Amino acid sequence: MQRQSQLLPQHLVRGISPTRSCFSLLVSLITLALATSVADATPPRAPDQEVACEMLVAGGGLAGAASAYESLLAGRTVCITDITDWIGGQISSQGTSALDERPTQRQQLLYPRGYLEFRESIQRKYGRLNPGQCWVSESCFMPYDGHKLLFEQLERAAKRGKGTLKWYPNTVIKELDISPGTEGGEQIQSAIAIQIKPAPGQPPVNAEPLSQILEDAYRYENSARFNKNIVRFVPMTRDRNSRNGNNVAQPAQWYVIDATETGELIGLADVPYRLGVDPRSPLEPSASSAEGNPYCTQGFTYTFAMQATKEPQQHVKPAFYDRYAPYYSYELERLANFNLVYTYRRIWSEKYQKTLPSNPREYPINPGDISMQNWTWGNDYRPGTAQDNLIYTRQQLESTGQLEPGGWMGGLRTETLQAGEEHATGFFYWLVQGTTDSQLGDGVKQPNPNHRYLSGLDSPMGTANGLSKYPYMREGRRIIGRPGWGHPEGFMVWEIDISRADYSNEFYRTNLLPEDYRRLWESLSGLGTLEAIGQRPNLEGRPSRSRSTIFPDSVGIAHYAIDFHPCMTLSPPEAPGNTELEGERRGAGTAYPFQIPLRALIPQRIDNLLIAGKSIATSHIAAAAYRVHSFEWSSGVAAGKTANFSLEKGILPYQLVDNLPQREPQLEELQTRLVDSGNPVAFPNTSIFNNTWEDWK
Repeated sequence: MQRQSQLLPQHLVRGISPTRSCFSLLVSLITLALATSVADATPPRAPDQEVACEMLVAGGGLAGAASAYESLLAGRTVCITDITDWIGGQISSQGTSALDERPTQRQQLLYPRGYLEFRESIQRKYGRLNPGQCWVSESCFMPYDGHKLLFEQLERAAKRGKGTLKWYPNTVIKELDISPGTEGGEQIQSAIAIQIKPAPGQPPVNAEPLSQILEDAYRYENSARFNKNIVRFVPMTRDRNSRNGNNVAQPAQWYVIDATETGELIGLADVPYRLGVDPRSPLEPSASSAEGNPYCTQGFTYTFAMQATKEPQQHVKPAFYDRYAPYYSYELERLANFNLVYTYRRIWSEKYQKTLPSNPREYPINPGDISMQNWTWGNDYRPGTAQDNLIYTRQQLESTGQLEPGGWMGGLRTETLQAGEEHATGFFYWLVQGTTDSQLGDGVKQPNPNHRYLSGLDSPMGTANGLSKYPYMREGRRIIGRPGWGHPEGFMVWEIDISRADYSNEFYRTNLLPEDYRRLWESLSGLGTLEAIGQRPNLEGRPSRSRSTIFPDSVGIAHYAIDFHPCMTLSPPEAPGNTELEGERRGAGTAYPFQIPLRALIPQRIDNLLIAGKSIATSHIAAAAYRVHSFEWSSGVAAGKTANFSLEKGILPYQLVDNLPQREPQLEELQTRLVDSGNPVAFPNTSIFNNTWEDWK
């Protein structure tokens, strides 16, 4: 491994102003120290075991679970890794066990078959779909049940499809062996993973918060805390398709699916991707920055559970509370009500009532009720600068040695993780004892002491500290798809592909260059032809798009608002008087029902890698809608089905779309299989001739 220079890198020295030199120098020294520690990590030791599979799914969230579900039903051998010991991500290890769904799609139950099966399992488990009687969703439930129910669903899928499930909890991918493939591109030939287990006499993994174990989890050597199981994942050598008499040549022996929460394999493999705010353009006209901002991703949240009690509880003020107290707020006057906030994501209702008041402010809270907290000006942690961003940019990965062989450490800033953990713990104290409100002023917040914080390994979150095992991530690295028809710089789903925004607003005329403003309206009006450009018609007088873009390679659907939890302007996020980055909410608003194009799942360069979940090729603004529960499942279905189809047909995924806009018969066959198996790829009446999507709320 190449050692880092002991001199302060020039790119860290440049740009230090006299007024900020001390702070910047401190940040630089911390960065250099991290780089040195990574470079000095123990060299790899021989793997303890070698495991063969046809699908390696990195990340056991909803997208990863969906990929595994479809692959198991197809009889495949599937290996799944996750940094936690729970399957399900949002519904379990991240604690956001309140299904985000839009009314119209929910009323018609236009979801993939596996997602519907999971919803039905909640109904069976509790006798009702919404055991918490929350008002944010039609279904709020316990996170530990989310894991249990989904894992049982995968086991049933393996039994029905005669597939094999190999589950590797508390496991991270450390290295990828990437070399030339058979069709001119590159392929992942194997992957090295590290699985942590408590050393003799040590407490369970979940006895400590993630920030305290993350770096240890990515080091090969055993530690005082953990013993490490080094696993080498490799493709199965036998042709599983031969059981159907289909002895096709295989350009790829297996597929790797990145379903991690931050696009971890994307960073490790160093394929082209974007992070944070995209530059303002005719395709992303509401962007908060003309140049882009890679440090401003959406806020992340450590969720926790709290239980209502009959008697007031004694609450001890955390030692770090005063640091974070200047941030906490109900945010808006109409939200300044404890009952409203508490029942918003209530995951268990002790006294279930058939009818509730129409106003959530009047929802009763009974002793024994349990609520999960996920609040923007509460436990959201929203860093947005180079000094505190959670997900390292490529430049930061390079400068810290994480792109060197064996240097990968997860690509996250552990100091920011720890701050997020403290921030969330402090929010509970604010809810029960706080009397300040950073946005609404004095006299608004009153104490609510009749509640207790739920912690312990048997608590809803399954951790000693009561926080979710992993933070709820709203945004990670997002691939840039391959160049092709209509996308010469690489495929991407953009803001204007899904948004209902009013682009006649003066902001767009003022902040876009005249030619870019014209291109925006050409795209919205469907007038991007040479004839229209030459005639220079009055585009603003024409009706703009009244539906989302229809993609010929759609392999899934989703619908949600463009919902922002913006980064903060200054570092640290909790600084007194800090504000959200100006313009970040401009792109927020309603969206038309939208599709998941196959091109958004296919990265550049590596032919047997597919992307599922939040890291598909979407822009910063589009990603704010492409991030909720049913979307994650849909994208995972698409990745799993595509990988299965590619193995069966002896074709690489990019070859399914490389001739667009011409007909792609094999793509059409894949789409037919998706639909026939109960996985929709289009909303009803989707057609270029149908512009009546205004009824979709």
